[in-house]
Amino acid sequence: MNDPVPNIAQKGPYAVELEAGTDYFWCACGNSKHQPFCDGSHKGGPFLPLKFQAAATGTAYLCGCKRTGNKPYCDGTHNKL
Repeated sequence: MNDPVPNIAQKGPYAVELEAGTDYFWCACGNSKHQPFCDGSHKGGPFLPLKFQAAATGTAYLCGCKRTGNKPYCDGTHNKL
């Protein structure tokens, strides 16, 4: 059986401002209307948001294609889609 594949929210990263020590929930399903963050759209599906804590204050590039190997951060995987 095939593993479920998340929807591609966008083929590129989201540049977001994060605050060190703050918890965030990255959307892993691709359905959130508040990309790249979770808004609960995954409910009833096979995906759960990824909770992470920002290590530093500043701009971070979070994955928009939902296929990164370095969740929640963009690793350039979108360039191969």
